[in-house]
Formats: sequence, structure tokens, C-alpha cells
Amino acid sequence: MAVLTDQRSAELFEEARRLIPGGVSSPVRAMRSVGRDHPLFLARGEGGWVWDADGNRYVDWVLSWGPLIAGHAHPAVVEAVRDAAGRGTTFGAPTEIELELARAVVEAVPSVEQVRFVSSGTEAAMSAIRLARAFTGRDRIIKFAGGYHGHADALLARAGSGLATLGIPSSPGVPDAVVADTLVAEYNDLEAVRALAEHHDDELAAIIVEPVAGNMGVVAPAPGFLEGLRTVCNGTGAVLIADEVITGFRIAYGGGQERFAFRPDLTCLGKIVGGGLPAAAFGGRSDIMGLLAPDGDVYQAGTLSGNPLAMAAGLATLRLLREPGAYERLERTSAALEAALAGPGVTVNRVGAMLTAFHHPGPVRSYADASGADTARFAAFHAHMLARGISLAPSQFEAAMPSLAHTDEQLELTAAAAAEFAA
Repeated sequence: MAVLTDQRSAELFEEARRLIPGGVSSPVRAMRSVGRDHPLFLARGEGGWVWDADGNRYVDWVLSWGPLIAGHAHPAVVEAVRDAAGRGTTFGAPTEIELELARAVVEAVPSVEQVRFVSSGTEAAMSAIRLARAFTGRDRIIKFAGGYHGHADALLARAGSGLATLGIPSSPGVPDAVVADTLVAEYNDLEAVRALAEHHDDELAAIIVEPVAGNMGVVAPAPGFLEGLRTVCNGTGAVLIADEVITGFRIAYGGGQERFAFRPDLTCLGKIVGGGLPAAAFGGRSDIMGLLAPDGDVYQAGTLSGNPLAMAAGLATLRLLREPGAYERLERTSAALEAALAGPGVTVNRVGAMLTAFHHPGPVRSYADASGADTARFAAFHAHMLARGISLAPSQFEAAMPSLAHTDEQLELTAAAAAEFAA
């Protein structure tokens, strides 16, 4: 399939640039890193397909960057949202469905004894950091190069996601003093973490880590890495925060901590927990979570936190994931996509239903490795695939997100297009 025209997208982007900075509401959407002068404007989605404003159809491996693990417009999710909307879109008050989703999260993630809902992964991560600092009475945190935990000031130091895609090492507007307490180590370098922890022992409030890095491209934890972080935190009294905004409910129902059998103190969730609507959460040990207002003095609030539409979408999605064989289906689809994208000079890193095809001979075990990928070749590959109706994330440093809705036909189309590029 060749895209005949995307003129309508071009026209919409020209108008958007006058009204929205850069024409987009999130930077990577502009598709500049893959050499396009305008992004595709999408009009609708169904299952594993999307259609753009010109009516062109694509196999969608982006799935809104991960929330849509059931696919676009899944009937059960749509019905749940429609029913919730019919009763009122927001109340700014507790609802029973918020309690139902809280119960499902606590049952799914063994380390989470209590949970609070917010509206974005950025809110979840910054709230978890604030809570860890209050609990320990300390200021310093350790994060990992290429790890992205939202756009809160203190977490933008050497971050991944859009900053990696656009080549921005941090961000103007972030005072040096704000990141002075943010220490950065290479992902999978446990010795570097130990050295930092030893040097800053009684100053260290928290270590925040993605159990599987997803914003430098997919990078799996080395054997013993996550367990080693747990040991470091045990030794220093620091709080271990698992950022499972991407991995939560994706690589296992209990997330990375189920798949890799480690136990953080706090967990950040997002994407899938909202079922495609804006929702996220943070939770963990009750002695830490109990510091939150109104029971404690650590303040966090949000008008739309626990929004009933988002709670309904999240709960419907989790029910689909609890159906027998759901994760086996995800594993089969993901393994088939891994095989389709593999080729000469390409290293595919996959953990469960998230994967990245690095245009790099490999191995890719850290941000330093990922940064060596051939981004020009990836841009050519992305253009080739898009012209044949295959939509991949427009960045070498993001993940493909297989879903329950993807079909054998869509896998075959993807494999044929990738093989043509390799030839």
C-alpha cells in the first residue's frame, strides 16, 4: 500500500502551527526526527488500524504510545466510558468506580497497599518523589540516563523520550538548583549506583527506575540489576520507586515487579491504567502513602484526579487483560512483530509486549549504547514503512506497543514491508 496523499494533514498542520506551539501538543508528534515536514493528523481508529485525515489506513504499532493494549475503540471500553458519561463526566468527589479501580490495582501489584489516582505519569512521578523526600527527610535522588519520568523539572536531567529524540540534554527553564539534587547513573550499571549511594548515603531519598527502560528505546534490566537497587535502598534507607507507567499491566498483569520478582516501595502507573483516557496513579507501602494529605502533611491534589470516565476505561481494560490467555496472545503477537522487524544491522530488544528495533548492530544495554543507533537509517526505514501503511513510533528511542487487537494480517503486512526495506 502506498500513501496517495496526505494533503489534508499538511493543511491542518499549517493551521495548527499558528495556534499551537510547533503545531503539536507533545513534541515527538511533530515527526521531525524522521524527516517529515508535517505529522499525520489521525481521524479514527479501530482495533489495530488507524485512518488519517485523508482517509489513508495504517497498521498502528504506536497505540497512543501504549495505553491502548486492547486496541482502538474496543467495544467493552467504549461502552464503559459511554455508560459513565451518561451519569456525569466529573464530580470532583469520590466515586464507587474509583474505589473499584483502586481495588483492582492493589490486587494486581503486590507492593501496592494503597494507591492514589492522578491525571498523568508526570504527576505520578513527581508526587512519588515528593513523598519519598518527605518520608526520608532527605533531598537527593538517583535516576538513570535515558530514563524519562515525565517533564517535572528535577527529572529532566539526561532524560529519554522526546528529549532523546530531539537531542535535548535537559531543558531551558529548569534552574540548576532544581536538578542539583538529581544524580544520574547509567542504566544497568549497578556499580555506579553503589558508588553514588556510598558517597551520598545519608542524603539519598530515592532511586527511581523503569523496570524495563522504554524511553531510550526498550532496554531490559541486566540480571541482578533491579535486585541490586533494592539492596542499595535497604542499605541506605532510600525509597525505591518503580516507574511502571509503561510496563504496568503491559509486560505482565503485575508489571515489571511481577515479571522480574522485585519489590519497590512506591510504584508509578499510567497509560494502561486509564484505558486510553487521561489517568495515572502512584501507590505503595501504607506507611509511606499515609503521609499524604489529608491524613498527613504531604500535599497533592487534582481537580480531575479519579475522573469517572477514566476510571471506567481503566477498569474495563484491566478486565480484558484478566481474561484467560490474554498475555499469551500478547506474547505471540509481540514475538511475531520482533521477527518481522529484525534484519541486517538491526537489534530488536523486546520484553513482553514492548519492543524497539534499533538500527544498531548491538547489543543495546544502556542509553550510551542506544545513542549509537543510526537515526538517519531509522528515519529512512520509518518513511518506507509509513508509505506502505505501517505506522511506527516516529523516534528511534520509543517502543512499539503490540495489542490484543492486532491480527495475523497486520503482522504479515508489517513483515512484508520490513523485508522489502531490508532487500
